[in-house]
Amino acid sequence: MKKVGIVMGSDSDLPIIKKATDTLKELDIPFEVHIYSAHRTPEEARDFSLHARENGFGAIICAAGMAAHLAGAVAANTTLPVIGIPCKSSVLDGMDALLSTVMMPPGIPVATVAINGGMNAALLAAQMIAIEDSALAHKLDEKRKAAAAVVLEKDKNVLSQL
Repeated sequence: MKKVGIVMGSDSDLPIIKKATDTLKELDIPFEVHIYSAHRTPEEARDFSLHARENGFGAIICAAGMAAHLAGAVAANTTLPVIGIPCKSSVLDGMDALLSTVMMPPGIPVATVAINGGMNAALLAAQMIAIEDSALAHKLDEKRKAAAAVVLEKDKNVLSQL
């Protein structure tokens, strides 16, 4: 199975990344986590990106706040799918990170999830890897069915209270 690479711009992004790693663990998907900055450690971020495919990665998740150039910097150096997680900071409630992550130039796509959307980033990476992994696709189907069952149970509970 392909691994998921996870790169965060700062250790302050760890609570958001934890949501992603918990989801990947639940699905038995191997991953690696690194802290690289698009601005402070550009060579390390570039090196990771350039060699990600040969190192067994199938997708890369990047989390960053404020200027949030990390996902774009990674995507510029690989043709693997890159998923950006814009992180909320004390400035502009994460809208700056969202726009920096989603507004990529033609030819360098970055799939972008919601602000602080660590779980969805992991699920999107899993869906990408599951294109060629039927066992993982089955796990994802079962996870969806379980989530639907929880909602339907809540529906029953609400109706019984009214």
